[in-house]
Amino acid sequence: MRTRIQVLEAQLGATEDHFYVPSTSLQPTSSESFMQHSTCSAADVLHQRYAEICAMLKHPCDWHRKLWEWVFIVHHLIEAGVVGPGSRGLVFGVGTERLPALFASLGAAIVATDAPGDVGAAQGWIETGQHVGSLDRIRYPEIVDGAVFDANVLYATCDMRDISPELTGFDFNWSSCCFEHLGDLGAGMDFVVNAVEKTLRPGGIAVHTTEFNLSSNDQTVAEGATVIYRQRDIEELIARLRDRGHSVKEFLVAPASHHWDFHVDTPPYTSKVHLKLLLERYVTTSAGIVVQRGDG
Repeated sequence: MRTRIQVLEAQLGATEDHFYVPSTSLQPTSSESFMQHSTCSAADVLHQRYAEICAMLKHPCDWHRKLWEWVFIVHHLIEAGVVGPGSRGLVFGVGTERLPALFASLGAAIVATDAPGDVGAAQGWIETGQHVGSLDRIRYPEIVDGAVFDANVLYATCDMRDISPELTGFDFNWSSCCFEHLGDLGAGMDFVVNAVEKTLRPGGIAVHTTEFNLSSNDQTVAEGATVIYRQRDIEELIARLRDRGHSVKEFLVAPASHHWDFHVDTPPYTSKVHLKLLLERYVTTSAGIVVQRGDG
């Protein structure tokens, strides 16, 4: 028997071509604060700053939560003032991201890391093209000159469950939907704490995004290849970071203010609007956390 969500999604699928998807390039300048919430929303996609960052990334302004994650990371790191000539950044689970190229074009020196090859193969990331293995697939010459990229970007392997002590003293670090793949909820939270304390200088900024459960603050996927964090899990992580002397931006779930905020993409995820999806049996979206390392 189909769930109510599946029934509604089937009905939407039959009429989806009749919905108007606004063009982000035609939106007027918004007076609303950008990225004022911590979860993916249509309001962010429709904001002019979203289009500006997509242009920086040389990427179409798609209605996709993964692109929202990139924009969230870029926005908060640039706003924090940690990206620029002489700064050092570290990315975990880089895959084929465009962010190292963008930050290199702004003068930052980047260490792009991905899981060791055996880990990537075991998780299926190499087969699906989500594991980079070298710098060749993250060059993006449309974003940054090749010589500048070569001078500013290095590649290294990194097990997110056992961060090398050599990766230290960075001005900023980030990951885009990675720490939910470490086996269980606790392992992902441990990673965020370790990434802040082991790799950042005091005052450095970390921005990490992950899967977020909108259906329940009780039931979730707590272990396996992909876990889904609830609000209570994020709040526990924030409390842990603050107890250890770090500053964390307030975590705010975005309200549903646009009809596309109610749309849920279902497997095989073919909708042109993918801000929310049905993962396992939970309505899920992307969420981000912004941390400044304390002096300790």
